[in-house]
Amino acid sequence: MGVITLISDWGSNDYYTAAVKGMIYKHYPEARIVDITHEISPFDVDEAAYVIRNAYKSFPENTVHIIGINTEESLNHPHSVVYYNKQYFIGSDNGVFSLIFDNEPEEQIVLDILQDSNHFTFSGRDRFVKAAIHLAKGGDLKELGTERVDLMKRIPFEPVKSKNSIRGLVNHIDTYENLVTNIPETLFREMVKNKRFEISLRSEKLQAIHNSYGDVRPGEIVAIFASHGMLEIAINKGNAASLLGIRKKDPILIEVIGS
Repeated sequence: MGVITLISDWGSNDYYTAAVKGMIYKHYPEARIVDITHEISPFDVDEAAYVIRNAYKSFPENTVHIIGINTEESLNHPHSVVYYNKQYFIGSDNGVFSLIFDNEPEEQIVLDILQDSNHFTFSGRDRFVKAAIHLAKGGDLKELGTERVDLMKRIPFEPVKSKNSIRGLVNHIDTYENLVTNIPETLFREMVKNKRFEISLRSEKLQAIHNSYGDVRPGEIVAIFASHGMLEIAINKGNAASLLGIRKKDPILIEVIGS
């Protein structure tokens, strides 16, 4: 039985998710469907890429991931299927694939599947499902379309390193309103080593990295490197984004202040 995951901005109040699942079960009753999330902010490719980038590695080989974000097709954003790290990703090539992958994919094709409907607004149900079922059943990727050479490149915001500082930004705000930055632990360790440092986020100043949220008292701010490997600012048992007035793309500064 093949595993098919769904990630989208469809929300939970409409029929979209149910229609896609129903179409999968209608043609492949043995499928195992996993909802990654349907609460991605509308059309937010960066947010979708962050979530699936941190989720897909937990799935078995040959899992098929349907990406239902900003799926309208055009000459510049063709519907595509990409094989990377022994898993399949189906979606519109709007830059989302380049944000998910660290390297070039092993295979990629432009999807060439006729849809049953004359309407072109629900690609997840009318095209992506057919491709997903074909792959989940062990079908050949090349049978789904024509080979592609290049994917659309979307350049993520990278932290800026100077002699004694790292300038980054808040890249993601999770369900608990923890602030996930774009500063990786590897860069932090390389710069700071065993020196004293200060993390500045708006008016807040932090001088320590902790191992868990519970290392500080409830209501206090904590800086950690979580399982995603990025610097995260949180409030133990609280909502950092709301309480600190922080939004995505807000800046964060790390300064080395001593030896």
